[in-house]
Amino acid sequence: MKMKQMLTGQKGFSLIEILIAISILAIGLLALAEMQITAIQGNAFSSTTTDATTLAQDRMEQLMALTYSSLTTDDDLNAGSHPPGTQAQVPGTAQVQGVNYTISWDVTDDSPMNNTKTINVIVTWTENSRQRTVSIQSVKPRIN
Repeated sequence: MKMKQMLTGQKGFSLIEILIAISILAIGLLALAEMQITAIQGNAFSSTTTDATTLAQDRMEQLMALTYSSLTTDDDLNAGSHPPGTQAQVPGTAQVQGVNYTISWDVTDDSPMNNTKTINVIVTWTENSRQRTVSIQSVKPRIN
């Protein structure tokens, strides 16, 4: 009889309670793993967007360094076809960390007002089968 009293008087966890606790822990760990994957993907997207923005800013600085009149007379800018009132969109490419970027720009005369030129630099790339774009714009005034 003493043996029976010992078995019924024991305190502890049953097998079902342990299985439920392990299941809850496993679900929580899976959620943490999914959060890590999402964070890694977000960091990769941020990195490519930062690279594209840097490329666009570099090209904008090159274009802004040109004189007002050379934005319309430069042979590289005038190559190819373009809509009336705008200068050519001359693409270039760059590869940063294995990602291929296409850099293009256009220059619009007398926009937004007379004696100014609006420069728009566009950088595009493909990420996860989706076309991504970064665009920056600046206005160059005619300074006499």
